[in-house]
Amino acid sequence: MKKDEVPQDNNDLHKQTFKQLFYAVDNDGDYVKVPSVGWEPENVAMAQAWDEVNDRIAQAKEKVLQGEVSPIAYYMEKSLMDISILAGHVGKFQWQVKRHFKPANFNKLSDKMLQRYAAAFQISVQELLQVK
Repeated sequence: MKKDEVPQDNNDLHKQTFKQLFYAVDNDGDYVKVPSVGWEPENVAMAQAWDEVNDRIAQAKEKVLQGEVSPIAYYMEKSLMDISILAGHVGKFQWQVKRHFKPANFNKLSDKMLQRYAAAFQISVQELLQVK
């Protein structure tokens, strides 16, 4: 691909994500790095994916505020993790993390375990305890 053929379809999506880096051939035939904001089909697909992620985060937050699940479920979604990734970060089995999703079990967690979850989400324990 030539340097002037790198897709540059303008889209607000890349304000929240990184620009892509392409290697293209310049007029001298040398490979050069060219930043790109992508092309329309890719931007539409990415926007749809981010909409889905944001919906899942909003649903998790609503469940936390209604007392159906613990804040761990919300911060897991917000951090783009799944149960297996989170379990690996906190050093627990997946079934144990699932148990911590229940508010009654979450309220019994030790300060040490709360700190592990907070560290996994890169937040303070206080933020973990209070979803805003």
